[in-house]
Amino acid sequence: NKGKTIAQCLKARLDYVKNPDKTEQGKLISAYACAPETADQEFLLNRNAYIAKTGRRIRNEVIAYQVRQSFQPGEVTPEEANKIGYELASRLLNGDFAFLVATHDDHAHIHNHIYYNSTSLDCTRKFRDFIGSGRAVRRLSDRICLENDLSVITNPKLHSKGRFLHYGAWLGTERQPPYLSLIHISEP
Repeated sequence: NKGKTIAQCLKARLDYVKNPDKTEQGKLISAYACAPETADQEFLLNRNAYIAKTGRRIRNEVIAYQVRQSFQPGEVTPEEANKIGYELASRLLNGDFAFLVATHDDHAHIHNHIYYNSTSLDCTRKFRDFIGSGRAVRRLSDRICLENDLSVITNPKLHSKGRFLHYGAWLGTERQPPYLSLIHISEP
């Protein structure tokens, strides 16, 4: 996103997930501690309040995190998927961070985009992303899906670098994997 401000990048991401054609004209969007229409601005306001309160500026700062949660085709309604995504975010964040859940029903597999603010609601701390946090989110998502009698991937396949395969590659579809998964990034 060279040449764009943090605000422009965040707005573009949230505008994509709130796309009315993918969310039944916004009916499949739910939020906690923010309004879907202004979530990007609210996330940035919290960030600025955090800087003002603590005096801390973070290099290469993360403003928001995203979790994508997909469901097997035909297994869940869009409304149920949104409810499950909201529950995942609620359990993950314990009411400490604002979040937005947008459920897309424009593909055979219904899926959620969950965005949450990296700054706590009281503007005193940032979300701590830790090694293995992706695995912890997957386990929590699996637990919630099992509680709702939905299927989960029992043996996820890993890349050679220990990361999980892209959903399309996991399914073995004819679709091309996303561009970023095709890029080989050498580690120092």
